[in-house]
Amino acid sequence: MDAFIENADNLIDDGNVQIEDGKPDQQAAKKLQAIYQTINLKNVTPEEIRTVVQLIMLKAIKQDAIQSNHQMTPDTIGILMAYLLEKVSHFTKPFSIFDLSVGTGNLLTTVMNHLHSVTKLKVHGYGIDNDDSMLAVASINTTLQHQDIDLYHQDAIDSLDIPQSELVVSDLPVGYYPLDDNVANYETRANKGHSYVHHLLIEQAMNYLKPGGFGAFLVPSSLFQSSESKQFVEWIQKHAHLQGLINLPSELFQTKQAQKSILLLQRQGPNSKQATKVLLGEFPSFKNKAEFASFMQEIDRWVATNLSV
Repeated sequence: MDAFIENADNLIDDGNVQIEDGKPDQQAAKKLQAIYQTINLKNVTPEEIRTVVQLIMLKAIKQDAIQSNHQMTPDTIGILMAYLLEKVSHFTKPFSIFDLSVGTGNLLTTVMNHLHSVTKLKVHGYGIDNDDSMLAVASINTTLQHQDIDLYHQDAIDSLDIPQSELVVSDLPVGYYPLDDNVANYETRANKGHSYVHHLLIEQAMNYLKPGGFGAFLVPSSLFQSSESKQFVEWIQKHAHLQGLINLPSELFQTKQAQKSILLLQRQGPNSKQATKVLLGEFPSFKNKAEFASFMQEIDRWVATNLSV
């Protein structure tokens, strides 16, 4: 991954090879420059660049044995989350979106590319992550795609220096947050011991959403089956509308315990309302095109029936 970061930084700097402490040596630097001269990114679309970066990162993640919380959100899931946010949103002017666990930026840029292609409107993004290597990749990803995204290297549980946005999308890390003192003001914190980091991040996301704004979160399918779920549900009822929970196809996961779902929340506001019927179900297998297309039509009908003003 470090090799990718160095080479991409050189490409962004017009193919100039950065030499530190004599490395790479002159011979290697000349070889690199010759390779860079064969690469022309001027006529490449942002989505093509995102795909290339993703393929490179998939190799790096496998070779470097990067931990699961830092692995990339698969394209299939990113496209589904983008589709959901497209259907529940009705933008007529530029808007913004943020990701509290932006990682390499793959999910955020997938959604931004999709929403821009549909709306033809300017989309501004904000990404937060506490891993400097992941954020370095995100910076490269967004720069090469010419994306309008501000990135922040910090713990997303702390106060954020970003404005409220219309949308949030996030593939949330799963597990316990170790710094109990940092979560004293969180309603979703555990009464005893460490709190679930995905609960905390969802609460934080609502703080930075505009009233009526939507969030799509990738969460464990067992989200509402844990010992902390009662408190979490109570918090949702106070501050948000639980509009949807859709299980992803089981074929995407090695075990039932690893299965994920897309949680669709809307921050409460003067123009928001709880859907009469919560969007529940499971995406059919991606291999069954007819069933999948039918399910997407069901989502369209649900939006028209439950969310249209």
